[in-house]
Amino acid sequence: MKLVVLSDNRSKDGLLETEHGLCIYLETSTHKWLLDTGASDLFIRNAEKLNIALEEVDFVFISHGHADHIGGLASFLELNSKAKVFLSEYAIIERFFSSRAGKKEIGICLDLEKYGHRLSFIKKNMPVGSDVLIFSDSSDSFPAPEANRMLYSDKGDGIDQDDFKHELFICFGTEELLVYTGCAHKGLLNMLDAIERGTEKPVSKLIGGFHLPDSTESLLFETEEELSVIGTVLQTNYPHTHFITGHCTGSHAFNQLKEKLQERIVWFYTGYSIE
Repeated sequence: MKLVVLSDNRSKDGLLETEHGLCIYLETSTHKWLLDTGASDLFIRNAEKLNIALEEVDFVFISHGHADHIGGLASFLELNSKAKVFLSEYAIIERFFSSRAGKKEIGICLDLEKYGHRLSFIKKNMPVGSDVLIFSDSSDSFPAPEANRMLYSDKGDGIDQDDFKHELFICFGTEELLVYTGCAHKGLLNMLDAIERGTEKPVSKLIGGFHLPDSTESLLFETEEELSVIGTVLQTNYPHTHFITGHCTGSHAFNQLKEKLQERIVWFYTGYSIE
């Protein structure tokens, strides 16, 4: 298995570009995947610098409809003529908004007449071959991230709180799992709970954002106690899982989780790789 982060907020290499977006290239024993497409075509330029042939990608997985994860999709579809795209239909038909820096639209408008035949809409948990499982259903046993309260959607009947029906997450593997969470808007613990119930397989590695941004004087998110609870549940319930995070995970949340998880949690960044 080979994994390379092609787009993230951070980089350790001045040669690679960064943006507020997330895109990961993944090679399994059977296929080549693109996990989200960042906010723009930046991931394509980074892939060229890293000698990754995006023309050979077999499948694209879109975790949700926010532009920082789906914004580069049209550019990818122009470059790659064969890959099928897995996503929720809600990611395309709904409009999305954030009030974090004044209410602004954070979705995209994809040309369905041009690209619709490349899309495969996920309406329920669905396997892809024998080694991939896409989840649309999540647990609600734990609280969703506090920052969700600043996110909204419009299904055509007015703007309301985003219910994240457009969010999916994905598992790779037959015995031990690699999990990609996107932004984990449904809650990291809820996703892990759903995977545990749905597969009964251990999660070896989990990568993605946790949607735990740092609080400011005017915007308060998870408290110290709430972050400690998340860390304790991860430490206790998933003692063998390694967590790789970045994007929408704030530095304070990361440090709080690291107190519990120690070496089992690390940052990813543009150019981060696993082989």
